[in-house]
Amino acid sequence: MLDYPSAIDLSSGHLRHLAGHLAARRREIGTRWRRITPGRQALLVLAHLRCGNTYAQLATGFGIGVATVYRYVREAIEVLATLAPSLAQVMRTASRPAFVILDGTLLPIDRIAADTPYYSGKHKRHGMNVQVLTDPFGRLLWASPALPGSTHDLTAARTHGIVEALAAAELKCWADKAYQGAGCPVRVPFRGRRLKRWQRRHNSTHAKIRCLGEQAMATLKGWRSLRRLRCSTNRITDVVKAVLVLHHATA
Repeated sequence: MLDYPSAIDLSSGHLRHLAGHLAARRREIGTRWRRITPGRQALLVLAHLRCGNTYAQLATGFGIGVATVYRYVREAIEVLATLAPSLAQVMRTASRPAFVILDGTLLPIDRIAADTPYYSGKHKRHGMNVQVLTDPFGRLLWASPALPGSTHDLTAARTHGIVEALAAAELKCWADKAYQGAGCPVRVPFRGRRLKRWQRRHNSTHAKIRCLGEQAMATLKGWRSLRRLRCSTNRITDVVKAVLVLHHATA
């Protein structure tokens, strides 16, 4: 098999951050020997998450077996997932006078037509529903656990307790029409075709604020492994958490 040098569009800070946690993990479990160093393992994991390289490609590039690559990637994702902030932590750290933007996204998965719980009628594809909170500048704050793609955004927000958390923190939130009926903390645009002039102006202003949340979606899907997930649906939440931790590592 042919190979060639490549690059990852991440800083060395991401590599040092992950390598430090992997080294600590090895000391914790008493690992005496591994095929590659924590730094090389961190590089392998970043190549998988950021570039979407498959296990076979990574095995060839790093000179190890496919099963070893799988174990190294899974170990790193589990280590990172434990460091992800909870919704309660995000609510405590968010600035009180400010507001947040709530939006949902579908992470595509590799599933067959029979897996109806994962099929999104809105997007016409199989995937997992993830709710995202951003600050007023569109910076990613938190990403929810993944639910089947057929889950409505409002149902997902209620399932994760987002609406209750916003109300308890007295934090305002901007969201799209999918969250109609969420309650007082969540502000949504007016619906209907025959809107009054002031309602159309309100919707225009609302859209200018809410569109900043799309920056967080672009940031999240900048990690190419999230553009088409091939792992078990039970592991997708940990993958999203790992990406969130790596994003915050040098933010």
